[in-house]
This record gives sequence, C-alpha cells and structure tokens, in this order.
Amino acid sequence: MLITFTTPVHADITMFGDVAKALIRMMGHSGAVPGALLAEDIPAALTRLKAAVDANPDAPLDPEHDDADDDARAQSVSLRHRALPLIDLLEAAARDEKHVMWDR
Repeated sequence: MLITFTTPVHADITMFGDVAKALIRMMGHSGAVPGALLAEDIPAALTRLKAAVDANPDAPLDPEHDDADDDARAQSVSLRHRALPLIDLLEAAARDEKHVMWDR
C-alpha cells in the first residue's frame, strides 16, 4: 500500500504505507488513513515529528524489517532520510497556513 500526503502549497509526497503510518504516529496522530491535519495543528505535529527524528536520526525506519539482522539493518534507510520529504511538506503547509491530508 502507498500513502500520499497532499497540501495546496507543496508537491505531493508518496510513501510506502508502513513508513508513512509510522511517521504519522510520530506526529501525534492516530495513524488512521485517510487522515488530515488542520492548518492550526501543523506546527505542533511538525515539532513532534522533528523531535522524534532528532532523538534518533540514524535509526532505521523499515517497519517490515524491524526484526532483521544487523546486515539488513545496515541497508535500511534512516529515520532522518525517510522523514525529510514529509518535514518539508509540513514546513511549507505551516508557512502558508494550509491543511495537510493523506490517503491511499
């Protein structure tokens, strides 16, 4: 499954569903799909997501392989890299006070 994040002021971002849901939960949302953030809720969600990334930026974010061995983990994409496109989208939405929605 793929999840696409949209806002009127940024290009759409599409991610694998398990990765997107993990990031959505880091923003303090339930992880429900479809979902949305109102413009006034975006700064707080962005702060929570950035804090989660800052706490462990090099952690692998590959939910399908959380129980993988060290070799598989070394090939995983870090939380910092997985979150960067979503952080950019949230920053653009916050700057222009626009909502963010996500759906399959």
